[in-house]
Amino acid sequence: MRLFSANLLPALLLLFTGIAAQAQPMAAGTVYHDLNKNRRKDAGEPPIANVCVSNGKDVAVTDKAGKWQLPVGDDTGFFVVKPAGYGVPLNADNLPQHFYLHKPGGSPTLAVAGVAPTGPLPPSINFPLWKQTEPTQFSVLLFADPQTRGIQEVNYVTHDVVEECIGTTARFGISLGDLVADDPNLFAELNASTAHIGLPWYNLFGNHDFNRGATDDRFSDETFERFYGPSTYAFEYGQVAFIAFKNLYFSPEGKYKSRFSDDQLAFVRNYLAHVPNNKLVILLMHVPVLACENQKALYELIDKRPFTFSISGHAHQMAHLFADEKVGWKGPKSHHHFVNATVSGSWWCGLKDETGIPHATMNDGAPNGYSILHVTGNQYTVQFKAARRPADYQMNIYLPDDIAQAVLDTTKVTANVFAGSSKSTVEMQVDGKGGWYPMQYTRMKDPAILAMSRLNPYLDANVDGQAIENQLGWKMDEPELSYHIWQGQLPTNLPPGTHRLTVRTTDLVGQVYTGTRIFRVR
Repeated sequence: MRLFSANLLPALLLLFTGIAAQAQPMAAGTVYHDLNKNRRKDAGEPPIANVCVSNGKDVAVTDKAGKWQLPVGDDTGFFVVKPAGYGVPLNADNLPQHFYLHKPGGSPTLAVAGVAPTGPLPPSINFPLWKQTEPTQFSVLLFADPQTRGIQEVNYVTHDVVEECIGTTARFGISLGDLVADDPNLFAELNASTAHIGLPWYNLFGNHDFNRGATDDRFSDETFERFYGPSTYAFEYGQVAFIAFKNLYFSPEGKYKSRFSDDQLAFVRNYLAHVPNNKLVILLMHVPVLACENQKALYELIDKRPFTFSISGHAHQMAHLFADEKVGWKGPKSHHHFVNATVSGSWWCGLKDETGIPHATMNDGAPNGYSILHVTGNQYTVQFKAARRPADYQMNIYLPDDIAQAVLDTTKVTANVFAGSSKSTVEMQVDGKGGWYPMQYTRMKDPAILAMSRLNPYLDANVDGQAIENQLGWKMDEPELSYHIWQGQLPTNLPPGTHRLTVRTTDLVGQVYTGTRIFRVR
């Protein structure tokens, strides 16, 4: 027996589809030009069309009336993707206020407070923007892993890197996760310090920023959200689209894996559909992309784009890595991923200098510090800056002070070029005479870090470990194979006397640095 006529069936299907669509709760709002910057939509303030707004998965584009609409759940973070040429409000700590958190019941009760109950969904979630000048040539400060374990280490960050960045010409800054060391209570203190740099400051979620006691991964970043908003978001500046990820997922025991969620991948796909191919896309994350379980799924979303770059922290060493077909990258050239140096270096461990700050040298032999991203249009370079050292301090050269003439043929020069990569060229010259001798890229451990590890008092079972920790900080990692060491052979015909060795490096984008070391031949 036929229940419905053929003519009635399409109408019924349309009816049921409409009912299903209505069953999905929706949030709506407006993006507008906040002419008086009072963060309220006043009469006469014009709407802004063609701006992306997201719930972390779906992306809506505002219409000519500035309107947007997106699905909403009981724990949804909405954010506007700041378009080029516009700014978003900042709070007292210079943190961008580009988001609205919808958590009607608030965060679960955890050891550190999360988000307070936000109540019913507002009838309109409005995002104010105002026009600002954004050159296509600009710089960005990149901090990784301040990893503060108490107010003393907040002070280390302040005196070691924040103070020297005051007055920078950079346009904004980004911290790449592990802002604190398992104590989200310190977000406020760190924010208040970093704010004195005077720049808008974006923050990423790291594995040491999570809420202990969270019974579900979706509650692992509740305190982070309270301070910084959604842990996955995007913004644009000049000719660049920046996409920030929380690429860590926790078990109830507090263990984590690194991967991109289905919602994050959907967000990237949906957002990039509105980003022209001539823009540079920069992916920001805490754990390096090559360590993510499903890195290939992310590559598939960007490997046809001509201009991409990604940046992380986490490793407490510095490295330029290149993804190719061996790891699922299908683009015409390898994808460049930069593992940034850490502000905390080796977890703020090591002997303290005369100012009371540990040396904190990383386990690959590079000093602690930060980087400066320089952008021109859709092209970029990265410059490393060691904390409280001159900008041209870019390498350590290892060579004995005194060398017997008889062993010149077996004496090697070792250069740790902190921000070097396998694509760098490194050469050396003696006494400014003759040609430049090529040095060979060598995966090895830094000689100074090796020597330091042999003197590591933690290895002595008769020494009070707590007393050492009080003096040196956290236990320093064992030395790692460095991604930026070169070796070369001294000329064998050097006469006795005092000589000058110069090492010159040219990196993958043509930046040139030199270092010198004076030695004697006996």
